Amino acid sequence: MREERIVIAGHELVLARPDDPESLIDESRFDVDEFLPYWAELWPSGIALAHHLAERDLTGVRVLELGCGLALPSFAAALAGGDALATDWAREAIELVLRNAAANGVGLAAEELDWSSERALRLHPFDLVVAADVLYEERNARPLLRLLEHAIATGGAAIVADPGRRHAPAFFELAAATGWSAEHLSVKNLPAGGITVLHRCETLATG
Repeated sequence: MREERIVIAGHELVLARPDDPESLIDESRFDVDEFLPYWAELWPSGIALAHHLAERDLTGVRVLELGCGLALPSFAAALAGGDALATDWAREAIELVLRNAAANGVGLAAEELDWSSERALRLHPFDLVVAADVLYEERNARPLLRLLEHAIATGGAAIVADPGRRHAPAFFELAAATGWSAEHLSVKNLPAGGITVLHRCETLATG
């Protein structure tokens, strides 16, 4: 393991992560579900989203992070007063998130979650759902949007950070076509992408 040190809202976090993520590639797991250890990297989108969340007052806000990996946005949400739940389909990611949270004295929860599972669609709605760099595969778009429709409480929102992946525009076009409003925020460290805030429309909230 190696340590990543990063300052979020004046708090220095020390996050342990694998030295060599490529060494975690398991061909047998890839054959089953195209699993790759994306979770083991600290991606620029995750850092950008964490800084964005750290600037918000999230006191009492229920926050769900999807595809959390090392869960830096969840750490930032917790430090900003949120009740954060970090989720990922990789068991190894969740185990490491919990260890890092304990080591840094940050209170958050973490659990495995497959977006396409029935359990995911039965989650208690959250005030805010966040995700960083989760649009790198075309197959993720529809399951993600379907999950957002179920996971966001009435009046809630989603915040998606993306570095400019080629499948991202199709996701946001699909979101707009199904009644979501979007506010795009430019981010210095994501010059080809940015942060997008999605709000549920009245028809989605009541339909």
